[in-house]
Parts: sequence; C-alpha cells; structure tokens
Amino acid sequence: MIDGTTRFMVAGAVSDARAALQYLGNSAVDIILLDIEMPGIDGLTALPDLLVAGKGAKVLIVSSSADEGAAATIQALALGAADTLVKPGVGAFGGRFADVLEEKLARLIEPTTDTRVQTIVEPPRPALYDDFDIVAIGASTGGIHALSQLLRAIPPTFQVPILVTQHLPPSFMSFFAAQLAVLGSRPCEVATDSMRIRPGRIIVAPGTAHMRIVRTSDGAAIRLSEEKASSGCMPSVDPMFDSIADVYGSRALGVVLSGMGRDGCEASEKLAAAGARIVVQDRESSVVWGMPGAIANAGRANVVLPPDEIGKLIASRRRPI
Repeated sequence: MIDGTTRFMVAGAVSDARAALQYLGNSAVDIILLDIEMPGIDGLTALPDLLVAGKGAKVLIVSSSADEGAAATIQALALGAADTLVKPGVGAFGGRFADVLEEKLARLIEPTTDTRVQTIVEPPRPALYDDFDIVAIGASTGGIHALSQLLRAIPPTFQVPILVTQHLPPSFMSFFAAQLAVLGSRPCEVATDSMRIRPGRIIVAPGTAHMRIVRTSDGAAIRLSEEKASSGCMPSVDPMFDSIADVYGSRALGVVLSGMGRDGCEASEKLAAAGARIVVQDRESSVVWGMPGAIANAGRANVVLPPDEIGKLIASRRRPI
C-alpha cells in the first residue's frame, strides 16, 4: 500500500523491535509504522527507544490493539506516538484502508501553512506568571505526549484548576482522563454540564461537546455546548478560550500544545486582549506546529517553550489559591 502511493516508499521492513532498532542505527527514516503485538519486545515497551533511535522520525501505531477507546491507544500517544491507526478487519474503513493510511502519513509530514520563523524566544519573567487562577490547555496531534511531559513537571501540591481540550473521539475520553490523573498526580474528570471548577483538579472536555466556563455564585462552572466551531473541531479550543477570557480575564493562563490546524488561534486574540498570558509549545518539540505556530506567528504568545518547561513555568506560581 505504501509503495503504491506517489509520495512514500518503504525504506525497510523488519519483524521485531530489536531489528528495528538495529536498522535505525544505520538508516534514517521520516516515519516509523509500529505494531503493538510483536514477537519479543512489544511495541509500547519499544516505543521510547524507537523514538530516540529514529532521531526525529514520527511514529504511527498500526495495530489491532489501537481500536477506538482502547487503553493501548492512549498509552501509545502518551509515550510519544504521533498517531494511531487500527489494522483493517472485516468491513473496516469500507475498503478505504490504503487511503486512510496515506492520509495519516501525509499529515505527519505536511509543513504548517504559515512558514514564518518563530521569533518569541526570550525567557519569561516569573513575575508575569505568578498571578493566575486557571490554566486552560488546548492540544491535538502530538498533544497527549506533550501533556504528559507538562504535567510531570507540576507537583501534586499545585492547586490551580487545569482545563484541557484535546482533540479525541468520545470513546477515548475515559482512558484519557485516567491517564492524566496518573500523570498529573491529581483527580481528573471528563466534564459534565454544570460541573464546578475546583482547586487541585483537571477537567477534560468530552469528545461530544465544547467546554465553556460560566460564573457562579461560588466561583465558576462548566457549560457544555455543541455549536459549530470555526475550526470544525469537536471539542474545540476556541470556545474554552473565549469563555475563559470572559470569566477570568487577566487571571487566566492559556497554553497551546502540538496540534494540526489553527484551533485556539481565533479566541487567543480575545484572551490576549483580556490581559491573560498565553504560552505555546515550541516547533522543535511539536509533532505538528500548526496550532501553537498559528498563535506564535499572530504575535499572541508571550513565550514559546518545550512542554516540560511550560510545566515548570506553571508550577512556579507562588500566589496561594
């Protein structure tokens, strides 16, 4: 199927992880297609080593274990896989598996539409990031791995609520929330309508609705909405940022991690105008620098950093909640 495309060719094909590591020690590739169930070392165990050996190669998991909602899919993405694709079964993809595979591969190597050079590289002054009451994070392709690095840098004692809008199908959300709870060492819940925003917790947008925030008599709460977003995403980062600007204003910290497209860029203008700080992931560590790149190139990012440094920046907040 790959050799049948006009854009891709198979550089090598091996039967297990050890052979793949040996091959990558002598050869460079752009993309690694990795199964999970293999002889000897399984794909999830081998993934971190393959990422190092691949020297920047993107990893696409192609496995029957990567079905929608499968815990293995979330684990693979958290470990650094760029994307996943379930192997074709009877009736899978309606005979379109080769087309779907080519589309996935193309997305991993497509440059961002805006090729301007990132210019925001100065280290932030800590005083600018000491005074926020909410952290709102948007992410898409490559975002789960970035989130895992970010959250590991934040201590369990950190009490500012964290909201996450990650582009994922609804069937993945329970596993995703469970993974973030472990990575963040704090409770993590999938948002429901009227859920109160409380200290020390992570709330993730469901795959079926956008996550908006509204004021309440005792603080703030979640309101789910299903209107069409300009980005076409469900859930979308824009409604979250838009409502965060209304409720928290300058006391919000917006974060945009690796992702395809421009989701979050439109509402980042309102967020910045409200006095909020916006931090985006750097190009070098992003699987796709579409979403963070759009905000950086629009001049709305206060600083551009790798995910672990963003986590340290968040954790540096000294004002008691």
